Amino acid sequence: MTQTPLRRTPLVRRPSLPLALLLALLAGCSTTPPPHPTQSSRPEVPHAPDREYFSLDAPAQKLELVLYAMGLLDTGYRFGGRNPEAGLDCSGMVSYIVEQISGRKLPHNAASIADQTRPIDQVEMQPGDLVFFNTQRRRHSHMGIYIGDGKFIHAPSSRGAVRVERLDSRYFAPRIDGIRTLAASG
Repeated sequence: MTQTPLRRTPLVRRPSLPLALLLALLAGCSTTPPPHPTQSSRPEVPHAPDREYFSLDAPAQKLELVLYAMGLLDTGYRFGGRNPEAGLDCSGMVSYIVEQISGRKLPHNAASIADQTRPIDQVEMQPGDLVFFNTQRRRHSHMGIYIGDGKFIHAPSSRGAVRVERLDSRYFAPRIDGIRTLAASG
């Protein structure tokens, strides 16, 4: 009777729970917003009641938003980052650009920015509008600026630099959960 030798498999170490929690926290975009009652993965339908939304002073400022964002390509990512010298996160990039262009501040939180800007349907989207994603099982956990031609610019934590992505990519397309505009209504 012959014995079959035992196969040894390499031992794979998993990160400790505190390290895993820290990594999950750092993968986010700025501060954690309060949970929303709905966790739908479908984009929101823009049927908001009439209310006062943040808007830029002139329509041309939306194009300035795109041009300014393009100038930030390859800027390093930094969780909580609010300026290009120190690094940017997604909402920090948007709030920084809006402040440079308009002199007015938006919050440094993707969900809060979504709450203060006017929702529009995806077919109405134009360069300079804001695109929101559910990347962490909560609405508006990531955002970027639509630059046209099906592309947006954002500050992702993965690969750590401001870059352009396609909205129809396998990763982002199913995660779109809102489009907002900084243009005044009417």
